Amino acid sequence: MSVPATLDLTLLRPILDQYAPQGRAGLLPALHAAQAIYSYIAEPVAEAIGRALNVPLADVHGVIDFYALFYRAPVGRTVVRVCTDPACWTRGGETVLAEACRLAGCAEGETSADGALTVERSPCLGLCNTGPAVNLTFNEPAPARSQSFGHVTPDNLEDVLAGRGEPPEDYIGGDLCIVTSLCGRNRRMSLTEYHAVGGMQALRRVLGLTGGPRLAPLEVVDLVNRATLVGRGGAAFPTGVKWDGAAKAPNRPKYFVINADESEPGTFKDRVLIENDPCRIIEGAIIGAYAIGANRAYFYIRGEYPRAIERVLAALAECRRAGYLGENILGSGYDLEFEVRAGAGAYICGEETALFESIEGKRGFPRIKPPFPATHGLFGQPTAINNVETLAKIPYIITHGPTAFHQFGTERSTGPKLFCVSGDVARPGLYEVPFGVTIRHMLDDLAGGVIGGELGAILFGGASGAFADARHLEVKLSFEDMRAAGLPLGSGAIMVFNATRDRREVLRRLGRFFAHESCGKCYPCQLGTQRQHEVLERLADGRALAGDRARLQDVGWTMTDASLCGLGQTAASAVLSAMRLWPDLFPA
Repeated sequence: MSVPATLDLTLLRPILDQYAPQGRAGLLPALHAAQAIYSYIAEPVAEAIGRALNVPLADVHGVIDFYALFYRAPVGRTVVRVCTDPACWTRGGETVLAEACRLAGCAEGETSADGALTVERSPCLGLCNTGPAVNLTFNEPAPARSQSFGHVTPDNLEDVLAGRGEPPEDYIGGDLCIVTSLCGRNRRMSLTEYHAVGGMQALRRVLGLTGGPRLAPLEVVDLVNRATLVGRGGAAFPTGVKWDGAAKAPNRPKYFVINADESEPGTFKDRVLIENDPCRIIEGAIIGAYAIGANRAYFYIRGEYPRAIERVLAALAECRRAGYLGENILGSGYDLEFEVRAGAGAYICGEETALFESIEGKRGFPRIKPPFPATHGLFGQPTAINNVETLAKIPYIITHGPTAFHQFGTERSTGPKLFCVSGDVARPGLYEVPFGVTIRHMLDDLAGGVIGGELGAILFGGASGAFADARHLEVKLSFEDMRAAGLPLGSGAIMVFNATRDRREVLRRLGRFFAHESCGKCYPCQLGTQRQHEVLERLADGRALAGDRARLQDVGWTMTDASLCGLGQTAASAVLSAMRLWPDLFPA
């Protein structure tokens, strides 16, 4: 297929030399590097990696099998992943998948007879605004390289498969241009360009290099607390509280982690920030690491974001050359090392403790809480972990102060917010607005209105969110107003479906997503997501059985109440909201 008949294990030696000192923590990057050479992890390769890193072979296989982007059997010279989740489905994702299978002469999940193509149905690729999206891994020539494409159609698919497609361009809009001020140019802004708009001045202020006194770590924490910044990844936990807990934890070493494992269908804001303005995020993370007393930071980026990984690595190199990373940053006496970690295709790793497990070289199973990351996080040590958008706000808060941050938004929802709008709108894109604008303003004034028919449904918060319709258009986009309306603000995902879309089909795709992504650690989620998917399949196909409505409710509430982590606890949220909003969709 795509590997030599005889495996040359001497190619593996530099990888083993590089990652063996890390022990088990080097497992994921070692597997990534090995697969880039051989296109899959053959048994001799797995054995060699396990021996070098002192990881039992059974555990190596457990990790390979857990992550969707690792393979234990040969794959095609090109692996084709086609997104068919709701946003890409509205733009024709299924027809693209069918055409890919036709060109390969095989069914989805299989490899063509000549070994040229492996075709897969993929969960969300984070290109919801430019769908249908396709991700390609070109295994030959080695090392493999990965690239994602947007606006793929059956007509241009052959060009895309040949690598002649164009990378997607993101539309950036909104009422504000603070966090997104350097975004929208479809390229990475350099450190020099970031400097030109005041970049790194917040870090210099913290370190006492702008004429004022150096800020103590807890003074930085206090500024973030007074800004009332809450996490923008979906949980909305106060950022300053996280930092305060980690800063005051007695154990060392401490770690700082950037959570860029953005995998929620309908969400792409972190990708846009990373690809366009990575230095802003890095500056926020350096300040956060300083505030909690960490000397090592990890930037964990989902494996389906190859361009984001490439651009972060380039930005980190620039920052290191400029003295912002490494030993004695800017002569301040503060040391910080950064490492980029690539995920390998597991939605659950967006959950913070599952992400820790992944960095540690394990399957991404969430941990039981307490203990909490502030005292027992990465490698069992005090850790602060923040979402990309959250960290992008930190430089503004430090430079301009909490009062300036409060001028945007509402009394209880402060600062600017990024919203990802996709689906049946004229201008799918990323929008920066102050909290408190209405849903109608977002859809009609900013995103250009609904296309293809009247408004049918709006899904807030992605697959783990809830549905709304035209009755909710005057609701304000703030934590308090959305909560009062029974809707989640979540990470800021807004998927729009016109009235011609089959809402049962949307639900089927949400059910399939969770059935695929459940990690299987806890029984309510493992079994519940499968049963929910089965019922939604019947519903979409017109084969609903008597009692299916009650089954969906029972399974949904069981997962909500009994699951270990947020995946299972929200896996039925959209379904239960649809049952309340449109009871006629669900025959008794």
